[in-house]
Amino acid sequence: MSDIVIRFLVGGVFVSAFALIGNLVKPKSFAGLFGAAPSVALATLALTITKDGKDYAAIEARSMLVGAAALFVYCVLVTWLVKRRNMHALGATTSALAAWFPTAFGLWYVCLR
Repeated sequence: MSDIVIRFLVGGVFVSAFALIGNLVKPKSFAGLFGAAPSVALATLALTITKDGKDYAAIEARSMLVGAAALFVYCVLVTWLVKRRNMHALGATTSALAAWFPTAFGLWYVCLR
């Protein structure tokens, strides 16, 4: 039970800090970006370091970077399909999975295996 409480507190501190940063930048549309993924990733890494050590946390950090790279490719493709090809959101997001899957597993194979 204490692990859940610590995770809640550490996550709350990081989310609050990144929400504050999000309020300081322009445009305000970046506020949600700063409040979500970075805070959760840092909270997870902080807890992983204390529980499993730096070596395991380094593996987790590399996994997060690979996931972020695959997500970036996916997001760029979805944006291109919606804006340039005038696809509906559902069709664009579903179609872009065809690029996300080989990117994610290709990077996993090259960087993490």
